[in-house]
Amino acid sequence: MTKKFMSKEKYHRMMALSDDHGVINAMALDQRGSLVKGMKTAAEKYGKVFKMDMVYDFKEIVSKELSQLSSAILLDDQMGFKGIKAKSEDTGLIMSYEKTGYDADTPGRLPSLIPDQSAQIMVQRGADALKVLVYYNPNDPDEINDVKKAFAQRYGTEGLGAQTPTFFEIVTYDDKLDSKSFEFAKIKPELVLKSVQEFTQDKYHIDVLKVEVPFNPTFVKGWSDSDNYAYTEDQAKDYFKQLDDEMTRPYIFLSGGVPTPIFQRQLKLAGQAGAKFNGVLSGRATWLESVDIWIKDGKDGLVDWLRNKGVQNVKELTEILSENATPWFEAYGGMDNIEVVDTSDLK
Repeated sequence: MTKKFMSKEKYHRMMALSDDHGVINAMALDQRGSLVKGMKTAAEKYGKVFKMDMVYDFKEIVSKELSQLSSAILLDDQMGFKGIKAKSEDTGLIMSYEKTGYDADTPGRLPSLIPDQSAQIMVQRGADALKVLVYYNPNDPDEINDVKKAFAQRYGTEGLGAQTPTFFEIVTYDDKLDSKSFEFAKIKPELVLKSVQEFTQDKYHIDVLKVEVPFNPTFVKGWSDSDNYAYTEDQAKDYFKQLDDEMTRPYIFLSGGVPTPIFQRQLKLAGQAGAKFNGVLSGRATWLESVDIWIKDGKDGLVDWLRNKGVQNVKELTEILSENATPWFEAYGGMDNIEVVDTSDLK
């Protein structure tokens, strides 16, 4: 394998994001639009008046209680500024760089960055890494996908200039289909694999790919009560293997909002398939149940849930990763195949 050259700054930041074994065991808490929507729904359900402080304080409390159990935490500066201050000092910080959501009136779900941020600004605010999310359909017209490819190159190049690891999250879609439908489930493996084939290329300078599990667990035979299935478990396992075969750099799985037991089952299957994934960025699978409790019972109820079920979720995930995930540097042939360069010599 060709030797991997990495700047001293980027190398140390990658290590800061990893656990003692080099696995990225990160928690995602950068949800914005979806979290606001969920809290508004819960507030209406329990006869409460929604206020934005509910979002700010929720992120602060979850970060304070759970970040110490994770190697890194993903937060946004827009709604998660309290969470950033509350995180454990020993926990790496990944900061969101993209605006939440997308313009539904413009075809292609085009990405855009937060206008008052930059790689350098986020580093100055304590970021160990940057993260953007891009909705991608490899079958979209070139006039849409060329914009996203150029966007990815600009993002990766900016991270390269700042010597900061770049996390690139890919969420597949098809505007003609509901992403939770059986029809979409049948094409999802192909969409995920083709997307990875594109963005794992060196020209994008992406350090860590944050990818979806390449199938919908609802439609795996035997995984639900439904008799309608799109793939067998053996086929699902093979999709993990195909995904791994395409990778040329570290990659981690996003939880995608599935229930905690399902996400855990997916990760175990990935391990059984021999996929050499390097960790997770688990969001809603870790803390989603606590949103209703926060709105209904306030801080005491939330803290109690986090210290019991939340801690249990993180610890179970950590155990699964210890048995199934591999260190991020193995993606480059191991630590001995990485040459750390002191970029100060180049200035």
